[in-house]
Amino acid sequence: MTQRIEVLADPEALARHVADWTLQLALSRPGTVAIALSGGSTPKRLYHLLAASPWRERMPWDRVHLFWGDERFVPADHPDSNQGMARGALIAHVPIPPANLHPVPVDGTPEEAARRYEAELRRFAATRPGLPLFDLQLLGLGPDGHTASLFPGTAALEERAAWAIAVIGAKPEPRITLTYPALENSAEVAFLVAGADKRAMLQRLREGDRGIPAGRLSASRPVTIFADRAAAP
Repeated sequence: MTQRIEVLADPEALARHVADWTLQLALSRPGTVAIALSGGSTPKRLYHLLAASPWRERMPWDRVHLFWGDERFVPADHPDSNQGMARGALIAHVPIPPANLHPVPVDGTPEEAARRYEAELRRFAATRPGLPLFDLQLLGLGPDGHTASLFPGTAALEERAAWAIAVIGAKPEPRITLTYPALENSAEVAFLVAGADKRAMLQRLREGDRGIPAGRLSASRPVTIFADRAAAP
């Protein structure tokens, strides 16, 4: 995985820089702009900024399609829902068409929901022949080295056919996550990493350590890591 890293002073500077970067990426695309969102506190500040001036007015929301890299199998109004967080921080405040939202299903069984989400992804991919599934994949980095809901020691790490899979047992609640083939099917992949508790894992990611889930990502284009000084190795 070829990488480049940009180090910002603190989480606020990181979020503002990535908001500008995301805006320029969106404006550079002539057609639909597919963005897969991440959960967590660092991207939440990014979403707040994108919903505020000047980003709100400049983003081509009518062309933006939002997806999620992973989701907890809880209702959308649950405090732990990634979709719910994104709706409260971003979606409720911008003029994005409802048809452009592609949340992870959280009804039925986790396995059924994962299959339905993969079907949605493949339908969308068919509308973009010759293009990656996503224009931008936002990712976080856990203190255990996980990204999306790809946790150490889980079967999801070995999945190479399905684009979405249920992860049960790694956390108290089931998760649905994109797999490596889907995460890697992106024109741009960006890790957002903030906080001293991420420093050790970010060092391992920078070293290409495939012993952590984030280090097993094999993107075809360089991966960008945005980190604050506290997290930077």
